[in-house]
Amino acid sequence: MDSLSKANGAFAIQVLKMLCQDRPSQNVFFSPLSISSALGMVLLGAKGNTKVQMAQVSFPVTDKEGLYTNITERLPLHYACCSCLLLLLFQICLQEEDIHKGFQILLTQVNNPGSKYLLTMANRLFGEKTCDFLSESCLRFYHGELELLSFAEDTEKSREHINTWVSKETKGKIPELLPMNSIDEQVRLLLVNAIYFQGTWDKPFDKTCTEVRPFKINQRDKRPVQMMCQKANFNFIYISEAQAQMVELPYAGKTLSMIILLPDEDVDLSVVSREGLHSFELTISVGRIGFKLQGDYNLESVLQRLGMVDAFQQGQANLSAMSTETDLCLSKVVHKSVVEVNEEGTEAAAAIDIDTIFDCISCAPTFHADHPFLFFIRHNRTNTLLFCGRFSCP
Repeated sequence: MDSLSKANGAFAIQVLKMLCQDRPSQNVFFSPLSISSALGMVLLGAKGNTKVQMAQVSFPVTDKEGLYTNITERLPLHYACCSCLLLLLFQICLQEEDIHKGFQILLTQVNNPGSKYLLTMANRLFGEKTCDFLSESCLRFYHGELELLSFAEDTEKSREHINTWVSKETKGKIPELLPMNSIDEQVRLLLVNAIYFQGTWDKPFDKTCTEVRPFKINQRDKRPVQMMCQKANFNFIYISEAQAQMVELPYAGKTLSMIILLPDEDVDLSVVSREGLHSFELTISVGRIGFKLQGDYNLESVLQRLGMVDAFQQGQANLSAMSTETDLCLSKVVHKSVVEVNEEGTEAAAAIDIDTIFDCISCAPTFHADHPFLFFIRHNRTNTLLFCGRFSCP
């Protein structure tokens, strides 16, 4: 399971890089664990080159030095600090284990009903009912299943059924995953994943400390935002390699944490020097803005650019472990994320809504998130990234 968490981290950074490239000035938010576990369900039914490509993209395996070098070289220099975070969160050593059994253990731990947070993950494959499907392992390993619908005969009814299921699983946070005309009668296999998260801060913010302050979108544009402050002990690291600060905000029970990575305001991240890291815990004042993010992603393009090509190509895809259909391929991979962070905590539905920004008083180290930053929600016990994204525009 340890190697699976590391693979999830590498996959998260790769997807983050792609989404940031595609949306250079937009906010980004997604759940890498939700996506990779959903892809694991398809991996159960894949064989041959299709299986190899899926494993290489979703669960990357390489040597100690190779993984770190590969990821840092492929990141845009503006996001070079991502690699620093990856280095901090994961030991860069990955050897392939039993992915499916690993997910079975990992998802059970992350969805622990005794935790002081609410996390519901729902993965489901929707297949055309006229196709002959074989796989029965999805529920065992991934807490998901394959459901047969009549896309060919009644596409609209199938769309409404999927939306109803997603809305129920995300407590109404994602009422319409699939908009009108987003699927057609040609769909044979549709992969959907949803995750709902609600957590309270270990140290809640005081609403009376709210102040309106400017958020610097870029060198020219600013926008007023509601920012809140708090003085408390937080884990704080200055990453001199990327000239960026990182702070950890634990949730109640400290099983989960939100990690904020904030580049120095005046630093040119194209010039990065590798130096030692110094970690210390200090009393700091943390200010944050409330923000809500929503991301809608059809991930076929991202996954194909990462190397998962055959699974989407009719005649090339080999999904013979889940169906006797020779021309079956993956039609769509749909992921919608929503996250919201407020004084009490975070509420997210993979679907997304988030809120966070920081400020410090003069007597404490300065962590003033008044310009674009990266954020991650991590399951600390397993070192697994549940959510990650970029906040660049209120």
